[in-house]
Amino acid sequence: MSETITLKAADGHSFPAYIAKPAGQAKGGVVVLQEIFGVNAHIRAVADGYAAAGYFVVAPSTFSRIGKGDVQLGYTEADMNEGFALKGAVEALPAPGVLADIQAAVDHAAQAGKVGIVGYCWGGLLTWRAAALVKGLSAAAPYYGGGMTTPEEIARQPKVPVMVHFGEQDRWIPLDTVDAFKKAHPAVAAHLYPAHHGFNCDHRGAYDKAAADLARERTLAFFAQHLA
Repeated sequence: MSETITLKAADGHSFPAYIAKPAGQAKGGVVVLQEIFGVNAHIRAVADGYAAAGYFVVAPSTFSRIGKGDVQLGYTEADMNEGFALKGAVEALPAPGVLADIQAAVDHAAQAGKVGIVGYCWGGLLTWRAAALVKGLSAAAPYYGGGMTTPEEIARQPKVPVMVHFGEQDRWIPLDTVDAFKKAHPAVAAHLYPAHHGFNCDHRGAYDKAAADLARERTLAFFAQHLA
């Protein structure tokens, strides 16, 4: 069962979040963070997939603070340019910015027990930041987080167990920066796949089913370990 509800951050900002519920008792909570394309059909399908695996899922709009609460872009070049512009506007917000909304999403997911967080593309970067800055998490799984292998982001220290997924052919995240990330964070479980950026998204040409299936299997096992 799924629905869209309104959540409220600590500073009073209200924002929409897609909720997907498991058929039976939840194993825990999972927060799903969107790409730059919004809480679109793909992200809702991802949320539904984690709900089918037994989790209470919250997928917040991370564009809401710039007045774009219901963004559902596709994957054309025009969509990508629009998404980059929206991301830039959110990234320019004063701290804590969208992390306050992610905190509210985690707090809401906690009604189901321990909470994990997973994010894709920009959502992967936000997931990495959340692992260091958001309270109430028990595990974090960023997928190909653009920017998370820069020196500034590598300097962050996660407070919870982290599993990361990168593509070896990702032109947005050079392998030498992935190596630097892995060297700085030996406790992080880092997986590389023979795939491109966006390999989890079956709406994109970069989709790689084998890589997506293996990464999902690993993430579900990771959450089963840390959210039990």
